Amino acid sequence: MHVELNLDGSGKAAIHTGLGFFDHMLDQIARHGKMDMTIVTKGDLHIDEHHTIEDTGIALGEAFAKALTDKRGMERYGFALPMDEAEAKVLIDFGGRNWIVWNAEFKREKIGEMPTEMFFHFFKSFSDAAKCNLNIECRGDNEHHKIEAIFKAFAKAIKMAVKRDPLSNYLPSTKGVL
Repeated sequence: MHVELNLDGSGKAAIHTGLGFFDHMLDQIARHGKMDMTIVTKGDLHIDEHHTIEDTGIALGEAFAKALTDKRGMERYGFALPMDEAEAKVLIDFGGRNWIVWNAEFKREKIGEMPTEMFFHFFKSFSDAAKCNLNIECRGDNEHHKIEAIFKAFAKAIKMAVKRDPLSNYLPSTKGVL
């Protein structure tokens, strides 16, 4: 597993997990979050996709935790967006505690070669490793549009949360620690 992350990037991505649809979704994070990401995952796809997706979520979450060591001046929170008939809301808080609320259901077993049950698992793995709260909600009719809207909203939520206020260097917490 290899992950490189530049939160101050331009949206460039080099994603190679061996799962085409998953690569496409991870590319959405880089592009819509305006961050540069390199992810190379060599999982046990000859068995199934579970560990590849889980390990990618963990490694990406750890990269965010490391990149956000100093949280002074960052905005800290959320985003929502539409994609055709689908609507996704992703609220994120890099407050140092992991938690996930998932309100999204899928009628298809797979999108591309990615089982829909693994979308929750990816975001849970990310939340645990990044030590962030994630509240994800989506509704719509087209399964591809729904998950793509979630990944795009996730990217925008991250972009919004990690944005630095150039006029402030305060820690966005009344506890004095994040």
